[in-house]
Amino acid sequence: MYVKDHMVPSPITIGPNQSVSEALDIMSENKVHRLPVVDGKGKLLGLVTEGLIASNTPNSASSLSVFELNYLLNKLEIKDIMIPEVVTIDKEALLEEAATILRKNDIGCLPVVDENNKLEGIITHNDIFSAFIELFGYNQNATRYVVNILEDKPGILEDISRIFKENGLSISNLAVYKTSRGIEIVVIVHGYDNITDKLTEAGYNVTSVLKLHEQY
Repeated sequence: MYVKDHMVPSPITIGPNQSVSEALDIMSENKVHRLPVVDGKGKLLGLVTEGLIASNTPNSASSLSVFELNYLLNKLEIKDIMIPEVVTIDKEALLEEAATILRKNDIGCLPVVDENNKLEGIITHNDIFSAFIELFGYNQNATRYVVNILEDKPGILEDISRIFKENGLSISNLAVYKTSRGIEIVVIVHGYDNITDKLTEAGYNVTSVLKLHEQY
């Protein structure tokens, strides 16, 4: 899975000389919480967020009148409060790398730039969550089996896949991960027959069978 497949391409941006008031209007109109700051050629200069604006401007609870507050927001330029040193990523990077960088730096988004620092997209933690849900096939009209394996050995995935195939069930997603309970194989299949008994007969421990539905 690559960043380019899950990023928001050509994101909404703002210029460094535009006002904070304009930034707030753009965020509100487009329901976004952050704006990459670019120059006239589309090169990334920085990033501005709702939180950054809030921490750098007085709020309505201050002693300023609405007129004075609006005046300040219109006079304050983005370049005066933006984050100039922004952590970025390349669109060809793996999604796992993007997730690692977000967590390591405790940030909510990564502008995606090319070798000339030209903005190509943006990827957020919500995009990572959506990719994770897609990877595990949760939002499908399908059935989710969890098979617990106490002892790993070659050929297990092939054998489990064979059992599903022989019973007319098509696998759409498959994941393997280690837990304190042993190795768990999560299989998403399309079809209507519950083959727990067939898997059990073959020596596999089915710990969960769940009907999935498109719901998010």
